[in-house]
Amino acid sequence: MNKLSNKTKGILCILFSALCFSGMSSFINLSGDVPVPQKVFFRNLVALFFASAVLLKNHEPFKPTKGCLKYHFLRSSVGLLGVFGNFYATTHMAHTADAAMLNKLSPFATLLFSAIFLKEKVKPKQAVAIIVAFVGAMFVIKPTMSNIEIVPSIAGFVGGLSAGAAYTCVRHMANKGENGRFTVFFFSLFSVAVTAPYLIFNYSPMTGKQFLYLMLVGLCAAGGQFGITAAYGFAPSSEISIFDYSNIIFTAIEGYFFLGHQVPDTLSVVGYTIIIAMAVWMFIYNNKDNSLKKA
Repeated sequence: MNKLSNKTKGILCILFSALCFSGMSSFINLSGDVPVPQKVFFRNLVALFFASAVLLKNHEPFKPTKGCLKYHFLRSSVGLLGVFGNFYATTHMAHTADAAMLNKLSPFATLLFSAIFLKEKVKPKQAVAIIVAFVGAMFVIKPTMSNIEIVPSIAGFVGGLSAGAAYTCVRHMANKGENGRFTVFFFSLFSVAVTAPYLIFNYSPMTGKQFLYLMLVGLCAAGGQFGITAAYGFAPSSEISIFDYSNIIFTAIEGYFFLGHQVPDTLSVVGYTIIIAMAVWMFIYNNKDNSLKKA
């Protein structure tokens, strides 16, 4: 029996990550009217437990690489804003797939922020992809005052941008030699510390089922984070990143079967198509570009 190639392992890991994050979205929705800060707290509490266990198992230090502490605080701040935006959109939008798609703007936002803050060159075709992807997002958001979901749509949009900013910080710290597992630990600890006061003063009683769903939210989030970290350890993003968009398919299927037969409207489907088309185009373009560099 032939061994799996690193690229195949990377694809399997990123598909596992996408499935976990789609499960997280579904469990967020199933947890019902629990306040968003409370959902965020439990999501990160479980992730903190897993991140701590991984650091202990690998005998790795619970401290940042020199010069990275300020970037950890910046990454955690914008990352937490991204989680709040995504959770709010997932909780309040009629279709969880819409919220998931808005969150998938993060790769394009990462390109943009990397160009602005890390001075990485954005090529003309990449710039076009960013612009067209944002046009696609408008089809999902449907920015008119008659859209009753305008606030959660904007929250999801901001969440995707914030996630892109967070990934830019992660990229910068990785270039400085920071341990990705410590980055997950720091973000989880920061998020728990920031949201804990809300629970102390405004805790909303939960049923046993809601508590179970929030534990599953945290479990799926941890699985998604470690899955995607492993994926990019096996293969470069240019070869496998496109498979992360399977999250939208998983989320749509779960929304239909477990969340009341959710079916996205026509404009949302147009937006999905535009954003995924741009992701595929960038995937093909990056692969060709890398091939030319190696030639």
